[in-house]
Amino acid sequence: MNSNLQQAIQRQRDILKGWLASSLSSLADACREDWPARDKLETRLREGMIELPYCKYLYVLDHQARQITANIARGGLLDEHFGRDRGDRPYLAEALTGSRFSLSESYISRNAKRPSLTAVQRITQEDGTLLGYLGADFDLRELPGTQALYAQPGTWMQMRGDPAIRAGLFHQERANSPMDEHIDEVLALLVELMTVHGVYHGKLHFSSSRATLWMLDDPYSYRIHGFNDLSDPNLCLAYPRHPYPEKAIVPPEAIPKIFRCFRDLRFMDETLYLRSGSLNLFNGLVGLNFSCDGSHYMPWDEFLDKNLGFWLGTETPACV
Repeated sequence: MNSNLQQAIQRQRDILKGWLASSLSSLADACREDWPARDKLETRLREGMIELPYCKYLYVLDHQARQITANIARGGLLDEHFGRDRGDRPYLAEALTGSRFSLSESYISRNAKRPSLTAVQRITQEDGTLLGYLGADFDLRELPGTQALYAQPGTWMQMRGDPAIRAGLFHQERANSPMDEHIDEVLALLVELMTVHGVYHGKLHFSSSRATLWMLDDPYSYRIHGFNDLSDPNLCLAYPRHPYPEKAIVPPEAIPKIFRCFRDLRFMDETLYLRSGSLNLFNGLVGLNFSCDGSHYMPWDEFLDKNLGFWLGTETPACV
């Protein structure tokens, strides 16, 4: 996981911790007063659900992590959880080792099979002797939407593909596809669609002679075109003219250069060659997938700075 993504997740976790710690501490103190009477504890937990409007379940465990109340849910008590041993659950690990308050990493819940979090507050006597634990489960989809949208960093990323494909790389060679035979015409058509007709993300699959296109005017759906479509300039008539987007990172004059580089990478070697290439005008990333099944995502200007020697491995390893 990259550092930007880790920071975005940690910010959200810090918000949740700040929101939960005080409420669970107060509720744990109230539970101590009624320890270990089940009916009184469950009454306290029902009251606690009012203060924790996004909580899915509340429950109390003894010092051995065995449940001594039902699960308290919005719809009432779930008695089947009484007596349950939660000692082996990962979300209790920090509490069992002495942490007064802990918020688990996200996990897939056992029953609903949904991303969830569990907060655990230790319940202690005045002298610090451990009585048990207060647990609060949260369904991620029910938490308040405080998190900011994660932004993909504009840095070069390399990803390994199928090791079986890499192992057999030198037992294969590129087979000419219909797109290869007419690649200049196809690339010229894609340049026109992206600069004049509102296509903001285009991916060319050279080996299978097809393309997938995403439109500014209909961003939630993509179009798939085979070679017969891509070899016919009349395709432009199916896509209305659209001003080049002001928020695009990629300047329109760079698009033909990027696609010419795709062509060069497609034909650079009979063993190591480009299988598919994509360009997104808004995040400025070029995506590449090679015959070795290695994938690269890199900023458009950095991509244009690379020469064929780089990809062939005369400067650095060619495919990872």
